[in-house]
Amino acid sequence: MKITILDVAAGEEEEIIIKCNQMDDRLMQLVNQFKRGSDKLNVYQDGNIHLIEPQDIYYFETVDQKVFAYCENEVYEIRSRIYELEEALAAKDFFRASKSTLLNLNVIKSLSPAFGGRFEAVLGNGEHVIISRQYVGTLKEKLGL
Repeated sequence: MKITILDVAAGEEEEIIIKCNQMDDRLMQLVNQFKRGSDKLNVYQDGNIHLIEPQDIYYFETVDQKVFAYCENEVYEIRSRIYELEEALAAKDFFRASKSTLLNLNVIKSLSPAFGGRFEAVLGNGEHVIISRQYVGTLKEKLGL
């Protein structure tokens, strides 16, 4: 892949031109990321709004129709659906681990097989997250196992 960056004259509009043989999912995600702008997520805790980087989130979990963002030491509520987060964060190495969990692959410390074809992930903060057997194949593919 070749990347060319050109300076624009004063008053000239900035633009991004993509030349490709085929628009794949990864490229489409990058285009959507440029369109969205800032990567920070709005999360809520005790009536306050916080802006946090996706890489600071260990996992998202749906509990009682609410979605929570679990960081190293904090838990925040987020007002997005889990499937919306999955689409928005796929390029950021987030992975659907179960029907109710979206996991950051970059914080996995270790993986081990669990009962019934499932896997258990131990995260950098010591938390344990179960990966449903339905998603184990995709996990292995993403990790190159």
